[in-house]
Amino acid sequence: MLRVCFAVLLLLSASSVCAQSQSFSSLEERMSAQDFRESGLEKLSPEELAALNKWIERSVRLADPAVAAAVAQGQAAGVDGVPAETASQVGFENARREEFKDRIQGTFNGWSGDTQFVLENGMVWEQAEDDRFSHKEVDNPGVTITPGAFDSWRLKVDGSNRTTLVKRIR
Repeated sequence: MLRVCFAVLLLLSASSVCAQSQSFSSLEERMSAQDFRESGLEKLSPEELAALNKWIERSVRLADPAVAAAVAQGQAAGVDGVPAETASQVGFENARREEFKDRIQGTFNGWSGDTQFVLENGMVWEQAEDDRFSHKEVDNPGVTITPGAFDSWRLKVDGSNRTTLVKRIR
């Protein structure tokens, strides 16, 4: 998996220079068959490979500082043709990415790899990594959700120094 991430990052950096002048080409088109196999990408399902290619294409476009700044300020068309004005829900694709604070509804005692976090504002976030963490049981703890690299989000519970990767599901 580390080799796959390295290969993706290498491709992103190499392609960001020419991304604006050329149409996107998939990993299958960019890599030799041997490199594709050695990186383990042949193990991905067609759906997983398509999702990875879509993510790379979106990331390459946002690598242009002018595009990223315009999207962040709501002045550009956004990503994948979706106007920035219609992408206003934090945590979903094309939304503004700003740290925010809220509270978990109910009792919290940690996460176990597939934990869902229901917030008081109605948002539901789900763990996006297989990470486990035990915490002293608390009711309605405060949380901070912070944007991370490559469209990711991290959740931190008040009173803890641990974070977990999350994605918004509702």
